[in-house]
Amino acid sequence: MNDKLIDKIEDIARSAGKIMLEAANPKIMEKSGHANFCTETDEKIQAFLMEKLAGVVPEAKFLGEEDGQDVFTEKMKSGYVFVLDPIDGTSNYIYRYRPSVISIALLKDGRAYIGIVYNPFDDMMFCAQAGEGAYLNGERIMSSEAPLSDSLAVFGTAPYYTELQDRTFKIARSLLPLCVDLRRSGTAAWDMCCVAMGVCGLYFELKIQLWDYAAAALIAKEAGCTVTDTAGDELSYSGASSALCRSRGVTSIPECFND
Repeated sequence: MNDKLIDKIEDIARSAGKIMLEAANPKIMEKSGHANFCTETDEKIQAFLMEKLAGVVPEAKFLGEEDGQDVFTEKMKSGYVFVLDPIDGTSNYIYRYRPSVISIALLKDGRAYIGIVYNPFDDMMFCAQAGEGAYLNGERIMSSEAPLSDSLAVFGTAPYYTELQDRTFKIARSLLPLCVDLRRSGTAAWDMCCVAMGVCGLYFELKIQLWDYAAAALIAKEAGCTVTDTAGDELSYSGASSALCRSRGVTSIPECFND
Protein backbone atom coordinates (compact mmCIF):
# COMPACT_ATOMS: atom_id res chain seq x y z
CA MET A 1 0.00 0.00 0.00
CA ASN A 2 1.14 3.55 -0.78
CA ASP A 3 1.23 4.41 2.91
CA LYS A 4 2.88 7.82 2.58
CA LEU A 5 0.31 9.05 0.07
CA ILE A 6 -2.63 7.69 2.08
CA ASP A 7 -1.22 9.17 5.30
CA LYS A 8 -1.01 12.59 3.68
CA ILE A 9 -4.58 12.40 2.37
CA GLU A 10 -5.84 11.21 5.77
CA ASP A 11 -4.11 14.14 7.50
CA ILE A 12 -5.81 16.55 5.10
CA ALA A 13 -9.17 14.86 5.72
CA ARG A 14 -8.72 15.23 9.49
CA SER A 15 -7.93 18.92 9.11
CA ALA A 16 -11.03 19.33 6.94
CA GLY A 17 -13.01 17.55 9.65
CA LYS A 18 -11.92 20.21 12.14
CA ILE A 19 -13.33 22.88 9.83
CA MET A 20 -16.65 21.02 9.81
CA LEU A 21 -16.77 20.63 13.58
CA GLU A 22 -15.72 24.19 14.36
CA ALA A 23 -18.15 25.94 12.01
CA ALA A 24 -20.99 27.68 13.81
CA ASN A 25 -24.30 28.41 12.07
CA PRO A 26 -22.94 28.36 8.51
CA LYS A 27 -24.79 30.25 5.80
CA ILE A 28 -27.14 27.94 3.85
CA MET A 29 -27.63 28.08 0.09
CA GLU A 30 -30.19 26.03 -1.87
CA LYS A 31 -29.25 24.43 -5.20
CA SER A 32 -31.46 22.97 -7.92
CA GLY A 33 -33.52 19.95 -6.89
CA HIS A 34 -35.73 19.16 -3.92
CA ALA A 35 -34.03 19.95 -0.56
CA ASN A 36 -30.62 20.20 -2.23
CA PHE A 37 -28.57 22.36 0.12
CA CYS A 38 -25.05 23.69 0.28
CA THR A 39 -23.48 25.61 3.14
CA GLU A 40 -20.56 27.99 3.21
CA THR A 41 -18.76 25.22 5.13
CA ASP A 42 -19.15 22.84 2.14
CA GLU A 43 -17.49 25.45 -0.06
CA LYS A 44 -14.79 26.24 2.49
CA ILE A 45 -13.89 22.57 2.95
CA GLN A 46 -13.79 21.89 -0.79
CA ALA A 47 -11.47 24.87 -1.36
CA PHE A 48 -9.26 23.66 1.48
CA LEU A 49 -9.15 20.11 0.10
CA MET A 50 -8.28 21.28 -3.40
CA GLU A 51 -5.49 23.50 -2.14
CA LYS A 52 -3.91 20.87 0.11
CA LEU A 53 -4.38 17.85 -2.18
CA ALA A 54 -2.82 19.74 -5.08
CA GLY A 55 0.36 19.76 -3.05
CA VAL A 56 0.19 15.98 -2.63
CA VAL A 57 -0.49 15.02 -6.26
CA PRO A 58 0.32 18.16 -8.30
CA GLU A 59 -0.66 16.61 -11.63
CA ALA A 60 -4.15 15.62 -10.45
CA LYS A 61 -7.33 17.13 -11.80
CA PHE A 62 -10.27 17.86 -9.51
CA LEU A 63 -13.96 17.03 -9.53
CA GLY A 64 -16.05 18.18 -6.59
CA GLU A 65 -19.66 18.69 -5.67
CA GLU A 66 -19.44 22.44 -5.07
CA ASP A 67 -18.42 25.64 -6.83
CA GLY A 68 -18.77 24.55 -10.45
CA GLN A 69 -16.31 21.66 -10.21
CA ASP A 70 -18.92 18.94 -10.76
CA VAL A 71 -18.55 17.89 -14.41
CA PHE A 72 -16.60 14.76 -15.38
CA THR A 73 -14.69 15.65 -18.55
CA GLU A 74 -13.01 13.57 -21.26
CA LYS A 75 -9.59 14.55 -19.88
CA MET A 76 -10.48 12.93 -16.55
CA LYS A 77 -10.49 9.46 -18.13
CA SER A 78 -6.69 9.39 -17.93
CA GLY A 79 -4.21 10.33 -15.23
CA TYR A 80 -5.12 11.21 -11.66
CA VAL A 81 -8.38 12.83 -10.58
CA PHE A 82 -9.43 13.72 -7.04
CA VAL A 83 -13.21 13.33 -6.57
CA LEU A 84 -14.40 15.29 -3.55
CA ASP A 85 -17.52 15.50 -1.45
CA PRO A 86 -16.67 18.06 1.23
CA ILE A 87 -19.75 17.19 3.29
CA ASP A 88 -21.71 14.10 2.33
CA GLY A 89 -24.84 14.52 4.38
CA THR A 90 -25.23 18.31 4.18
CA SER A 91 -28.85 18.18 5.34
CA ASN A 92 -27.72 16.15 8.35
CA TYR A 93 -25.07 18.77 9.02
CA ILE A 94 -27.55 21.64 8.81
CA TYR A 95 -30.04 19.96 11.14
CA ARG A 96 -27.36 18.45 13.42
CA TYR A 97 -28.48 14.93 12.61
CA ARG A 98 -25.41 12.75 12.41
CA PRO A 99 -23.53 11.55 10.55
CA SER A 100 -21.91 13.76 7.94
CA VAL A 101 -18.65 12.66 6.34
CA ILE A 102 -15.84 13.92 4.13
CA SER A 103 -15.24 11.80 1.04
CA ILE A 104 -12.03 11.87 -1.00
CA ALA A 105 -11.38 9.50 -3.89
CA LEU A 106 -8.33 9.43 -6.13
CA LEU A 107 -9.05 7.98 -9.56
CA LYS A 108 -6.25 6.65 -11.74
CA ASP A 109 -7.03 6.29 -15.44
CA GLY A 110 -10.75 6.34 -14.73
CA ARG A 111 -10.76 3.72 -11.98
CA ALA A 112 -10.83 4.09 -8.19
CA TYR A 113 -7.28 3.94 -6.81
CA ILE A 114 -7.58 5.37 -3.28
CA GLY A 115 -10.67 6.03 -1.18
CA ILE A 116 -10.92 7.98 2.08
CA VAL A 117 -14.14 8.56 4.04
CA TYR A 118 -13.84 10.42 7.34
CA ASN A 119 -16.52 10.85 10.01
CA PRO A 120 -15.14 13.66 12.18
CA PHE A 121 -17.89 13.40 14.79
CA ASP A 122 -16.67 9.97 15.85
CA ASP A 123 -13.09 10.21 14.50
CA MET A 124 -13.65 7.25 12.15
CA MET A 125 -11.22 7.15 9.22
CA PHE A 126 -12.00 4.63 6.49
CA CYS A 127 -9.40 4.08 3.80
CA ALA A 128 -8.62 1.72 0.96
CA GLN A 129 -6.25 1.34 -1.95
CA ALA A 130 -7.22 -0.84 -4.90
CA GLY A 131 -6.07 -4.39 -4.26
CA GLU A 132 -4.80 -3.67 -0.74
CA GLY A 133 -7.83 -4.10 1.52
CA ALA A 134 -10.00 -1.72 3.52
CA TYR A 135 -9.21 -0.22 6.91
CA LEU A 136 -10.92 1.66 9.72
CA ASN A 137 -8.54 3.65 11.93
CA GLY A 138 -5.71 1.39 10.81
CA GLU A 139 -7.49 -1.91 11.44
CA ARG A 140 -8.49 -4.21 8.57
CA ILE A 141 -12.23 -4.49 8.05
CA MET A 142 -14.35 -7.04 6.18
CA SER A 143 -18.04 -7.07 5.43
CA SER A 144 -20.40 -9.47 7.18
CA GLU A 145 -20.97 -13.07 6.12
CA ALA A 146 -24.51 -13.02 7.55
CA PRO A 147 -27.39 -13.52 5.10
CA LEU A 148 -29.79 -10.69 4.40
CA SER A 149 -32.34 -12.28 6.76
CA ASP A 150 -29.91 -11.67 9.64
CA SER A 151 -28.82 -8.21 8.55
CA LEU A 152 -29.88 -4.59 8.62
CA ALA A 153 -30.42 -3.00 5.21
CA VAL A 154 -29.84 0.69 4.60
CA PHE A 155 -31.07 2.80 1.72
CA GLY A 156 -31.05 6.31 0.32
CA THR A 157 -34.13 8.05 -1.00
CA ALA A 158 -32.43 9.98 -3.85
CA PRO A 159 -34.18 13.07 -2.43
CA TYR A 160 -33.16 15.42 -5.26
CA TYR A 161 -34.91 13.19 -7.82
CA THR A 162 -38.56 13.11 -6.84
CA GLU A 163 -39.45 10.98 -9.89
CA LEU A 164 -37.64 8.06 -8.20
CA GLN A 165 -39.59 8.15 -4.95
CA ASP A 166 -42.26 5.60 -5.85
CA ARG A 167 -39.80 2.96 -7.04
CA THR A 168 -37.47 3.62 -4.10
CA PHE A 169 -40.16 2.94 -1.53
CA LYS A 170 -41.57 0.02 -3.48
CA ILE A 171 -38.15 -1.65 -3.27
CA ALA A 172 -37.80 -0.69 0.39
CA ARG A 173 -41.22 -2.17 1.16
CA SER A 174 -40.24 -5.42 -0.54
CA LEU A 175 -36.89 -5.54 1.29
CA LEU A 176 -38.36 -5.02 4.74
CA PRO A 177 -39.60 -8.59 5.31
CA LEU A 178 -36.35 -9.98 3.85
CA CYS A 179 -34.05 -8.33 6.39
CA VAL A 180 -33.97 -7.54 10.12
CA ASP A 181 -35.00 -3.91 9.54
CA LEU A 182 -34.33 -0.87 7.34
CA ARG A 183 -32.29 2.22 8.12
CA ARG A 184 -31.66 5.56 6.38
CA SER A 185 -28.71 7.76 7.36
CA GLY A 186 -28.76 10.53 4.78
CA THR A 187 -25.24 9.95 3.45
CA ALA A 188 -24.40 7.42 0.76
CA ALA A 189 -20.70 7.28 1.59
CA TRP A 190 -21.43 6.46 5.23
CA ASP A 191 -24.01 3.83 4.24
CA MET A 192 -21.51 1.97 2.06
CA CYS A 193 -18.91 2.14 4.82
CA CYS A 194 -21.47 0.62 7.20
CA VAL A 195 -21.78 -2.33 4.83
CA ALA A 196 -17.98 -2.47 4.50
CA MET A 197 -17.43 -2.72 8.26
CA GLY A 198 -20.12 -5.34 8.78
CA VAL A 199 -22.79 -3.20 10.45
CA CYS A 200 -25.27 -3.58 7.58
CA GLY A 201 -25.72 -6.21 4.89
CA LEU A 202 -27.06 -4.18 1.98
CA TYR A 203 -27.33 -0.59 0.78
CA PHE A 204 -29.14 0.77 -2.26
CA GLU A 205 -30.04 4.11 -3.82
CA LEU A 206 -31.53 4.75 -7.24
CA LYS A 207 -29.39 7.78 -8.12
CA ILE A 208 -26.25 9.17 -6.55
CA GLN A 209 -23.42 11.24 -7.95
CA LEU A 210 -19.81 10.23 -8.53
CA TRP A 211 -18.60 12.17 -5.50
CA ASP A 212 -21.11 10.29 -3.34
CA TYR A 213 -19.83 6.83 -4.24
CA ALA A 214 -16.27 7.06 -5.62
CA ALA A 215 -14.39 6.65 -2.34
CA ALA A 216 -16.88 4.50 -0.41
CA ALA A 217 -17.46 2.05 -3.26
CA LEU A 218 -13.74 1.25 -3.30
CA ILE A 219 -13.67 0.85 0.48
CA ALA A 220 -16.65 -1.50 0.33
CA LYS A 221 -15.19 -3.51 -2.53
CA GLU A 222 -11.90 -3.91 -0.67
CA ALA A 223 -13.90 -5.12 2.35
CA GLY A 224 -15.30 -7.97 0.27
CA CYS A 225 -18.55 -6.33 -0.81
CA THR A 226 -20.11 -6.58 -4.25
CA VAL A 227 -20.69 -3.02 -5.47
CA THR A 228 -22.70 -2.46 -8.66
CA ASP A 229 -25.60 -0.44 -9.94
CA THR A 230 -29.06 -1.82 -9.14
CA ALA A 231 -29.06 -3.82 -12.40
CA GLY A 232 -25.88 -5.61 -11.35
CA ASP A 233 -23.53 -3.78 -13.72
CA GLU A 234 -20.21 -2.20 -12.73
CA LEU A 235 -20.20 1.41 -11.58
CA SER A 236 -18.93 3.75 -14.27
CA TYR A 237 -16.82 6.12 -12.14
CA SER A 238 -17.69 8.85 -14.63
CA GLY A 239 -20.98 10.25 -13.35
CA ALA A 240 -24.31 9.62 -11.68
CA SER A 241 -25.48 6.04 -11.13
CA SER A 242 -27.76 3.88 -9.10
CA ALA A 243 -25.87 1.92 -6.45
CA LEU A 244 -26.22 -1.46 -4.78
CA CYS A 245 -23.68 -2.55 -2.18
CA ARG A 246 -23.94 -6.11 -0.83
CA SER A 247 -21.92 -7.72 1.93
CA ARG A 248 -20.25 -11.12 1.53
CA GLY A 249 -23.29 -12.78 3.06
CA VAL A 250 -25.77 -11.27 0.60
CA THR A 251 -24.80 -13.43 -2.34
CA SER A 252 -27.49 -12.45 -4.85
CA ILE A 253 -29.51 -9.41 -5.86
CA PRO A 254 -33.00 -9.57 -4.30
CA GLU A 255 -35.79 -9.99 -6.84
CA CYS A 256 -37.38 -6.66 -5.90
CA PHE A 257 -34.68 -4.87 -7.89
CA ASN A 258 -35.93 -6.53 -11.07
CA ASP A 259 -39.50 -5.25 -10.74
